[in-house]
Amino acid sequence: MLLSELNGIGEKTEKIFNRAGIEKVEDLMSYYPRYYDTYEEPVLVPDLECDKTQSVYATVVRDPVIRRAKRLVIVQGYLRDQQGNGFLATWFNAPFLKSKLTLGSKFVFRGYVKEKNGSFVMDQPKIFGVQEYERKMGEMQPVYPLVSGLTNNMVQKAVKQAFELIEPEEVLPKELLETYQLLGREKALYQIHYPQNIKEMTEARNRLVFEEFFSFIYSLKLLKENNEKLPNQHVLIEPEAVQNLIEELPYDLTKAQLRTWEEIKNDFQSQNAMNRLVQGDVGSGKTIIAILALLTAALNGKQGAMMAPTEVLARQHYDNILKLLEENQIDCKPVVLVGSMTAKEKREAYALIESGEAQIVIGTHALIQEKVQYHNLALVITDEQHRFGVRQREAISTKGDNPHVMVMSATPIPRTLAIIVYGDLDISIIDELPANRQPIANCVVGKDYRPNAYDFMKKQIAQGRQVYVICPTVEYSEAVEGENVIEYADKLKHVMPPSVAVSFLHGRMKASEKNEIMDRFAKNEIQILVSTTVVEVGVNVPNATVMMVENAERFGLAQLHQLRGRVGRGQYQSYCIFMNGSGKKDATERLNILCQSNDGFFIANEDLRLRGPGDFFGVRQSGDFEFRLGDIMNDAGTLKKASDAVKKIVDKEINVSAQEFAQLNKMKQNQINI
Repeated sequence: MLLSELNGIGEKTEKIFNRAGIEKVEDLMSYYPRYYDTYEEPVLVPDLECDKTQSVYATVVRDPVIRRAKRLVIVQGYLRDQQGNGFLATWFNAPFLKSKLTLGSKFVFRGYVKEKNGSFVMDQPKIFGVQEYERKMGEMQPVYPLVSGLTNNMVQKAVKQAFELIEPEEVLPKELLETYQLLGREKALYQIHYPQNIKEMTEARNRLVFEEFFSFIYSLKLLKENNEKLPNQHVLIEPEAVQNLIEELPYDLTKAQLRTWEEIKNDFQSQNAMNRLVQGDVGSGKTIIAILALLTAALNGKQGAMMAPTEVLARQHYDNILKLLEENQIDCKPVVLVGSMTAKEKREAYALIESGEAQIVIGTHALIQEKVQYHNLALVITDEQHRFGVRQREAISTKGDNPHVMVMSATPIPRTLAIIVYGDLDISIIDELPANRQPIANCVVGKDYRPNAYDFMKKQIAQGRQVYVICPTVEYSEAVEGENVIEYADKLKHVMPPSVAVSFLHGRMKASEKNEIMDRFAKNEIQILVSTTVVEVGVNVPNATVMMVENAERFGLAQLHQLRGRVGRGQYQSYCIFMNGSGKKDATERLNILCQSNDGFFIANEDLRLRGPGDFFGVRQSGDFEFRLGDIMNDAGTLKKASDAVKKIVDKEINVSAQEFAQLNKMKQNQINI
């Protein structure tokens, strides 16, 4: 059913919804809230808490003041609670409020509380009539993820109409629902949008997370069964040049690297095609193992291809391989293929690949385009596999005659979960770091430490080093509390000396813009890069020595560890500053786990051990796996249940009717692309 069939959605509005990934009316039902707003009893000004959204019943005691700053119109209202305690409220680009906030008028003001110059300030508060607010108290109002032009109210109205027009179809077998005591799909979808209380929301979420995991694992199970039947069409023997290269490297491979390389060599000569995950912590040396595998394919007269998630990373891999080949005088031709290349450059690359002259091919998604024809593809490597997903992996595999497949991931999840999540792959774990890798110095601090952090950054930059600053959001939003990239970068430009180049990076930018920024940062043309987590998988910048994460409490530990891996990649001592914006003691305790160890697997296991019900819609422990609701760390129990359920279905321990089996196959076709 088309979105345009809903009331209030015309052609222009439909395009806005499309940008949020909502193409059909059915999509609205699975466009889940990011969290819920609960309207609590208004408090007095002395009871306000900083960095929290709260409500105050107050009177306007002065006419609002309007001033302009750059492109902003700022409205300031002077308010007092029932006991005469004053506070200031600020709104942006809302000059019409001047006529509403008349002297003596009384409202409930609800907004994000900050402290400035010893007084409380409420940013961008919503204004409610007293009776209007009383009606909302106790409700759980869904707050949805938004894109530019889309408001929470627009989504709420559209979702309401969707439920009036469509009856969601059940996708799980009836006996499965009974065995695992799950809500029916229709009830779960309704309750996730309109819960009466936390219990209802939790029930709904548990059912939908189970469904996500079940769908994914069921698809992987069938994929693995197919892959296990694939014969090895490319028997690859380790060439002498590769053995010599290992001996000539300026460092010794670790025991874990050597063990992994042995497993890969055994796969190359086994009866079935390789289908292996190489899981290793940031900096554990996965890339050199990938290069050895690519060279083995090339020197056996075949082709090897490696797909990276970003153009910058693809070019970096290409440069590293080229340098290694030249230094060791190995006769082998690599080629790079990325989307930003000119038409002529692409044509030349296509010709080299098709003829077989290019024995090693490095690129991005461009490698799986229809125009790319391989000569004799024997090995496919995907870097940071979770960012491509099963479908893309299958797409590049079909470019050759059952090539060996190796996927690499730096996501440090416990092996018990990895076996489930990477169910179609054999697993190798590189669980030790090279001896020359310097440990990163870590600290967890409160916001009052920020001036010290800025001074430290200045000193590091004066020594020629570079800095990452991570913020949780792209731009200011009244729906999300925390620092944002755009305003923070602007603030740093005023804090730092004029000679320090500050720039920002986020996921909404065009690929060409992101590549340009990362390239300039790699060349030290930018000294401070303010970014969202988009840098988590990025270019290798050995000169970057400081990583500061604002509102670190809003990220999962596994994700923070991944971010930390952007520094400590060179010869210089590196530092990571985790800023606890909430000031809460439990958040500090959780973040301190990162100070105890630089071992991602230890952190992942501690994360799993300590997790509780938590904030289901807040901290994500393993955000790389892009399930809509589920998180493999926070929902580890549900993940294991879903895995158990798939086994029961496959082993026929649960009865499935012909109609239900058809629905399962339909689910497989629509499996989550993570």
